[in-house]
Amino acid sequence: MTVTARALNRASMVRQLLVEREPIGVADAVRRVVAVQAQHPASPYVALFNRVAGFDPHELDAAFGNGLVVKATLMRMTLHAVHCDEHPEFRAAIVPMMDGTRFQAAFAAGGLTSAEAQAVATELAAYASEPRSGAEFEAWLHERLGTGATELWWAMRAVAPLLHAPTGGPWSFGQRPAFVAAPSSPADPLRGLEVLTRRYLEGFGPATVADIAQFVKVQRGRVKTAIAALDLEELEGPDGQLLYDVPGGARPDEDLPVPPRLMAMWDSVLLAYDDRGRVVPPEYKTVITRTNGDLLPTLLVDGYVAGVWRPVEDGIEATAFKRLPAGVWKALKGEARELFAMLRERDPRVYRRYDHWWKHLPAGDTRVLPGQ
Repeated sequence: MTVTARALNRASMVRQLLVEREPIGVADAVRRVVAVQAQHPASPYVALFNRVAGFDPHELDAAFGNGLVVKATLMRMTLHAVHCDEHPEFRAAIVPMMDGTRFQAAFAAGGLTSAEAQAVATELAAYASEPRSGAEFEAWLHERLGTGATELWWAMRAVAPLLHAPTGGPWSFGQRPAFVAAPSSPADPLRGLEVLTRRYLEGFGPATVADIAQFVKVQRGRVKTAIAALDLEELEGPDGQLLYDVPGGARPDEDLPVPPRLMAMWDSVLLAYDDRGRVVPPEYKTVITRTNGDLLPTLLVDGYVAGVWRPVEDGIEATAFKRLPAGVWKALKGEARELFAMLRERDPRVYRRYDHWWKHLPAGDTRVLPGQ
């Protein structure tokens, strides 16, 4: 069976709950979409606003507070919010990437080999039996090793089995994070990658080996080994590439309508593929992805990125990179009004620290969509 590029887009939209908001709880929504990018504290809230019918941000506050949804360094060594039941396997899948290669300089600053650093990480997790600040961890490392505490803590935030502990504020987590030990992870990284591969395909498939490797940030050889252990369907992509999918995975008609959405910064669906063209037109990739890796909040129109947005004093400023029909602008106004109501209650100028990137945007159709 051959799957067209547009059909792949529609599969992503359905599986990521972007065709129709689902009347489900936030923990179930997080599980459905596999993982929610959480580099900015507000992004999980904006992401779930786009996916959950009647989304109540207080429900996500509660899920973070009671540990049903957890925030941690996971895929691509970036922050994600995931269901607590899935964190152990997801973390196990990336453990082999936490060797001395990535963090060699930081380990050396503390006078440690990779093996010694792993032992220190275990001790550090025991110290994190209750939430502690970064300053407390640095002080502990300095007392334990006497050198390189700042550099080593940078590495340990990823290497040690830690979760981000809620610190309050409008989005549960502030700019000064606290950390607490995660429950014990399974010791089998291969099993973890098998679980994560299947879950990735459920939430983002059909996909190639390269797509899975990009999402997790592991070697393609490891992905192939995981795939060989799973019962998957094989499909042919638009350019003849081999695609994998879970049996019965949603593959809607390529003409399925997709409504406009105001996507969060670093929304997972924009980062989930080796070829981001599934959702991001090639001509916009370098526009929305800035030189330091910041991925701007985007307009999603007909399932594809068509511009960017940011909050302003009285609503949402939307910049379209191409001409949009009047009906799309009308739908975006409705989305902006609902989103701004949530932002107004919590942080009306969320993402303001990224406003400097707007100086570098190409000319477009810019409109302020009123917040009420």
